[in-house]
Amino acid sequence: MRHMANTKHRSILLIVGCFLLIGLLAVGGYAWWARSRFQSTVYTGNGQSKVDTSKPFSVLLLGVDTGADGRIDRGNSDTIMIVTINPKTKKTIITSVPRDTLAEMVGTPNRNVQKLNAAYNIGSSKMAKASVSKLLNVPIDYYATINMGGLKQIVNAVGGVTIKSPLKVKFDGVTISKGTHHLNGKQALSYSRMRYQDPRGDYGRQLRQQQVMRAVLDKVLASKSLNQYSSLLTSLKGNLKTDLSFNDLVAIATHDHENTKHISSTQIVGLPAWINNSSYQILPTKTLQQSSNQLRQQLGLKPAKLANLETRLNAHNANYDGQTNLIYDTDNLDTITYTDNTN
Repeated sequence: MRHMANTKHRSILLIVGCFLLIGLLAVGGYAWWARSRFQSTVYTGNGQSKVDTSKPFSVLLLGVDTGADGRIDRGNSDTIMIVTINPKTKKTIITSVPRDTLAEMVGTPNRNVQKLNAAYNIGSSKMAKASVSKLLNVPIDYYATINMGGLKQIVNAVGGVTIKSPLKVKFDGVTISKGTHHLNGKQALSYSRMRYQDPRGDYGRQLRQQQVMRAVLDKVLASKSLNQYSSLLTSLKGNLKTDLSFNDLVAIATHDHENTKHISSTQIVGLPAWINNSSYQILPTKTLQQSSNQLRQQLGLKPAKLANLETRLNAHNANYDGQTNLIYDTDNLDTITYTDNTN
């Protein structure tokens, strides 16, 4: 079974769009206005972060479910992507990680494993970064989160997006037939969130989310209107958070813009498991090691043998195969912070 599904040239994510947007604003003479708006509404750092644009770095991109369906809590990170940028090779690689991956929650008082998307709910971006880092043995330098309610506002701010749907999508009172459509914010949100009708499950949803993000970026790059830039930055207020400062993004857009010409994306594909009446994705040790090696190579690091809680549990489940045997024993380490009733 193939555990890495290559989806090259299908997507450029919102974080890359942010890099380019900030760069365009700076070049366009709106730097002071954009910096003030960005720093006061989006930036969460301490002002000391400074990207070294001569070295590879990584950004954890999280799409959280706060802001949709009236949710006001922190939410789960139902989209998890690692963006690695290497200015030496001039490559940007976007790696999607299954949200239901069984993973250790790094930073909790008691050692436990849960679905990876719970890390953000439990310990915000700090725990999400630490948990993803330990799972794959790669440094996570920065993060950016966008909530689902924000996606709706962002799409409306750019005047809607045109997408080609590979299947009929029906979700949250919205129906989108197979084919090409121009979607408003509500429609784009439904298109991005539907999971159960897609035969590819969460992996199909990842591709549709990437598709919408690419369409947003295309609209941003096509616009030369200050009003639209203003509307877009306003839509990010309370919806986008990152520890990359405005100056960091300008530096990336200025020095690393060649990376955006060589973008590829991959999905880490796991195997299904059933743990205490809840479905999970298990990443076999071979898959984890291959993914770790590829990410470390992109970051200019040497391969290193993985030895974490996930590989130990995999060894403990020698009879589990994700096909004829879906039962996976967590050695009593599994915990559920939230209900399984999530979209």
